[in-house]
Amino acid sequence: MKKKIALHWQIVIGMVLGVVFGLVMANIGKPDQEVLDKAAGYNTALTSSLSRQADLEEDLEALRIRFKEGQTGGMAYLVQKENIAQELRELDKKIASDHEALRELPTEPTGKTFIENWIYPFGELFINLLKLIAIPLIIASLIKGVADLQDISKLSSIGIRTMVLYIITTIFAIIIGLGVANIVKPGSGISQETIDRLTSNTGNADMVNQRISDSQTQTKNFLEFIVDIVPDNIFGAMSDNNQMLQVIFFTIMLGVCMLLIGEERAKPLKDFFDSLNDAILKMVDLIIKIAPIAVFALLANVVAGTNDVEVLLALLKYSLTVIGALVLMVVVYMTIVGLYVKKNPLWFLRQISPVQLLAFSTSSSAATLPVNMERVRDYVGVDEEVSSFVLPIGATINMDGTSLYQAVATIFICEALHFDITFADQLTIIFTALLASIGTAGVPGVGVVMLIIVLQSINFPADKLPLGIALILSVDRILDMCRTVINVTGDATVATVVAKSVGKLGEPEYED
Repeated sequence: MKKKIALHWQIVIGMVLGVVFGLVMANIGKPDQEVLDKAAGYNTALTSSLSRQADLEEDLEALRIRFKEGQTGGMAYLVQKENIAQELRELDKKIASDHEALRELPTEPTGKTFIENWIYPFGELFINLLKLIAIPLIIASLIKGVADLQDISKLSSIGIRTMVLYIITTIFAIIIGLGVANIVKPGSGISQETIDRLTSNTGNADMVNQRISDSQTQTKNFLEFIVDIVPDNIFGAMSDNNQMLQVIFFTIMLGVCMLLIGEERAKPLKDFFDSLNDAILKMVDLIIKIAPIAVFALLANVVAGTNDVEVLLALLKYSLTVIGALVLMVVVYMTIVGLYVKKNPLWFLRQISPVQLLAFSTSSSAATLPVNMERVRDYVGVDEEVSSFVLPIGATINMDGTSLYQAVATIFICEALHFDITFADQLTIIFTALLASIGTAGVPGVGVVMLIIVLQSINFPADKLPLGIALILSVDRILDMCRTVINVTGDATVATVVAKSVGKLGEPEYED
């Protein structure tokens, strides 16, 4: 009988082929220098026009205020207002014309465009399928896990251990990040020319402004965070993957109430969720079969889109610092697995390797959750009542890799932009990064939003904030993939430690 290739090797093959395919396609149909020069000219003209448009709108508002306060006559007001309005109309036409001309220029390689239109959608389909079952999986498995405990004291015991371990590992990750960054000093090698080139990119500017706006909407005090955990409409919360904590809160409440009403009265509901859990797990099995194809599509798109080689080389020191610190965090996890759980660390890594590879490809802890739950339960031996409780919570509040990255990135940005950071500031980073990681959605790109919150907490100059974020955006996608691997590894490690501590760690059902 022909032996089937293990899932993690299928994913590795998909990753390698995706990288090679992305590199090849990124060099097919490259635009010539004349086209690039034209595009640069249009971008410069657009930047100038948009700046002038903002100035004119400010002048118009100031004119209205002066007229309202009686500082200018009616005729003078009308003339000046019409002059400004006329210039704004002309600018609108010019901006629209430049945008249209820029869109018509073939500035992207035709190979890259082919990947974006015909290959990458398969990766998006896979991520959407995983997100599709994330909420049903959390509800079914968590209710089953809580109801199977048959004793509320067990729930309290598992819950306290889970929260304490997640907080400890997150603090440890931040300290490792700060320590490595202070030793290596990654921001010392960034030239002003590189910074200027990065910030002149209009695409990055738009992204920076959006991330800063997102950070302002997510900054909350502790009591606001507690209030936000409780949903006012559970169906509304279940329709949004970013509201996992609300779903978890309701689910735990429902599971506890099923324990309180007694086994006989709760049996019909328990049977329903047991059956739903089995069906969702079968969906996971079916979806995971296309993982190698999805990984190929996702990696091909990432590689084809990474075209600023000079910038990547300029930021190599920073990237290696983050990756080195992340590797140290893996060493910490494996030390815990070896010393406390009494399992071979290499065996443990082999069992969860498909989870890590998918996390690397999708950059999403939430999307990887269904696979993580399956691997930890079936291949590591963690009892379902532990895995179904610990892992959904971890996908939402445990972001060790992201918190570590924030520590390194904060030091890097402060050094690169010559902002002195004190020991007290570094203590603030530990506290803020810990709080920022709780309740933040486990989706791609959220680390940058959390980083803005951390920078604001140490009073980083507001005028330099867009510059600092733009500086790291060119390599953020790659580092996002790496830090998500640490996030899911931390979730699996904590689940295994909790299971060991409460006597719920048995022999794995399968051996991969």
